[in-house]
Amino acid sequence: MRAHLLAWTAILPLAIATLSPARAQTPAPLTADQAAFRDLFKELVETNTTVSSGSCTAAAEKMAVRLKAAGYKDDQLTLFSVPEFPKDGGLVAVLPGTSRTLKPMLLLGHLDVVEAKREDWTRDPFTMVEENGYYYARGASDMKGMVAAWVDIMARLKKDGPAPKRTIKLALTCGEETGGRFNGAKWLAETKPDLIAAEFALNEGGGGRTDGKGKVVVQSMQIGEKSNRNFRIEATNPGGHSSIPVRENAIYDLGDALAKVRDYGFPVTLNDTTRAFFAQAGASRGDDMGRAMVALSKNPNDASALAMVTSDRGYNSTLRTTCVATTIAGGHAENALPQRASANVNCRIFPGETAETTQAALVKAINNPAITVTLVGRIRPIAVPPPLDPRIMGPAEKLVAKYFPGVPLVPSMSTGATDATYLGVIGIPTYGVPGGWGDPDGNGAHGLNERREITSLMVGRDFLYDLVTAYASK
Repeated sequence: MRAHLLAWTAILPLAIATLSPARAQTPAPLTADQAAFRDLFKELVETNTTVSSGSCTAAAEKMAVRLKAAGYKDDQLTLFSVPEFPKDGGLVAVLPGTSRTLKPMLLLGHLDVVEAKREDWTRDPFTMVEENGYYYARGASDMKGMVAAWVDIMARLKKDGPAPKRTIKLALTCGEETGGRFNGAKWLAETKPDLIAAEFALNEGGGGRTDGKGKVVVQSMQIGEKSNRNFRIEATNPGGHSSIPVRENAIYDLGDALAKVRDYGFPVTLNDTTRAFFAQAGASRGDDMGRAMVALSKNPNDASALAMVTSDRGYNSTLRTTCVATTIAGGHAENALPQRASANVNCRIFPGETAETTQAALVKAINNPAITVTLVGRIRPIAVPPPLDPRIMGPAEKLVAKYFPGVPLVPSMSTGATDATYLGVIGIPTYGVPGGWGDPDGNGAHGLNERREITSLMVGRDFLYDLVTAYASK
């Protein structure tokens, strides 16, 4: 949405006017059923699943134990890993449906989390702390709350019955957050496509946002996402002794190139999802920004509307491909002119564009043949946007109206990237679903002191149960 960030990876555009600090509502006392769910969530967030020192395999095994206790047979649970990365394993669970005509649905979730250093956090990132109406822990927002809900739903449906009409599959994977080492969703799509075959999948990336004061003001259904690509921008030079400097310097040349990347604006683009988002989210606001959003949805060449909308960094990213420098390296000695300087530029590519067209745009913007622009790192598939399907949107709209009266459900394109990219290319349209909510500041996902509002976790659990059962019944 994740989740993915942006952390959210998929942080979604915010249909709100302010970024005021979050103030959670005081949660009601937990019922026995909710307390059991809290324990499941606690077990997940307290299981370290970072790439450096954690184990997704351990988390997957714990979830398999819970599902087996709910009544799943061994042939309905598939734990998987590869010898090269034994701690990057995952789990697939299957709850058979009664219908012979309805195709399965898939619940997708990643177990791995972004690194979290104890010395940087106010609290131990792998000890769940309840404070001021929130649960604090790494993964609380991205995305172990949804993973806990998926496991809870699969267990409840198995124990309580009756069996759903549509077969429900659950895939818990590793590697969404951890770079190119191993990605479980990719591995399943490439080596076990029949195991996860489904008519559609539900994933992170959607959800609600508050006004920063505890009030939910919008719910989103993620319909598509950007693609993630990295480029190495590099300058080279013969170098020499630092006591006799010259103007030609690899670090200076790199700095000039990065300034041009910073100042380059990719063309504004709208697709069906983002046009609907700006129209509907804008209409719900009733302020100057909202009116500009509606105007832009009708005419992307409206200069005044564009200036207003792109002043919001989330909206700006929703309108175009973006590229930003994220890491830098250069020089080989303190007393020598640099022979090499390079930077990583991370690009989030709008659907319809490619790595090649983005690379060409960077080369043109830099306009220096001595600077190389090279595609590097993990190569995800280019995201395949799912359709704006009324069979998906309809049940979600009804539930949003029930749980959040007066709050709009808007289609949204994630500016981050999720494991949905691996499913789209094998014909499984994947949607980031609404339900729980976050605050305007992103709740610390991918950053420090990550948190999830307790009420959001519990209401989100109920919402997702109703949503899954609605989809599974027809």
